[in-house]
Amino acid sequence: MVSRNTLAALGSATVLLTSLAACAPADENDSPAAGGSASASSSACAPGALDTLAAGKLTIGTDTPAYEPWFSDNKPANGKGFESAVAYAVAERLGYPAAEVVWTNVGFNNAIAPGPKTFDFDVNQFSITADRKKAVDFSSPYYLVRQTVITTKGSKIASAKSLAELQGAKLGAQVGTTSYQAVTDIIKPAAKPQVYNNNDDAKAALENGSVDGIVVDLPTAFYMTAAELDNGVIVGQLPQVGVPEQFGLVLDLGSKLTPCVSGAVDQLRQDGTLAELEKTWLTSGGAPELS
Repeated sequence: MVSRNTLAALGSATVLLTSLAACAPADENDSPAAGGSASASSSACAPGALDTLAAGKLTIGTDTPAYEPWFSDNKPANGKGFESAVAYAVAERLGYPAAEVVWTNVGFNNAIAPGPKTFDFDVNQFSITADRKKAVDFSSPYYLVRQTVITTKGSKIASAKSLAELQGAKLGAQVGTTSYQAVTDIIKPAAKPQVYNNNDDAKAALENGSVDGIVVDLPTAFYMTAAELDNGVIVGQLPQVGVPEQFGLVLDLGSKLTPCVSGAVDQLRQDGTLAELEKTWLTSGGAPELS
């Protein structure tokens, strides 16, 4: 679940989101291995020899639609978009080239619900939180994120500079997300925020005037306001509360793959691959801070 300011050619690569600028309302650990142990024996993580769902294959889950800039053209398997590129980079480090990667459709809430999984790992902008870690494993974080309020020109909140100016607004966000949590815990509007099944529904509500603004992560905010909304406007980023909000890959609770996947993510961070993928797929356009 947004304006890519300077994106003229939206489907293609853009620039980095201010060097892993972090934050939003989440109760996650900010250590490099927040989602799980980053250490694993070389034998347990032998390339291409993991105990995966399908022998010799790595099954990766995500939701549909798969939104820009995380994916491209709603086709996770094409390797385009930040999260698709990260998924393939992790797979490669684990010894699974693209031909051995299988994608499966898994709804956002289903992926983080308790119970056996239909994937080896899932990538879908999952913020690492203490509550979610009771039901699933997380890899080490691959991205730090900010939550952002967007609206349209002429809206009553288009020129808001503070949280106080948002408290009388009608706001909304996708169900089950830290974006919704940001509305309730940071903005605390007088009216109960609206909940939507996905960002498309939230965007439609903004377009038809059912809400004054919606909350999404910053890269999504850049994309929506530049490519999907007529006269879209980024109101501002929400202030940091607690530790930075982090995205992690989701695995089955207690999965034997968690240390191996975390190790792969850590390698990608340490050798600069994650930073390079951010430069390629995410935007660096600034957004004002709400106080």
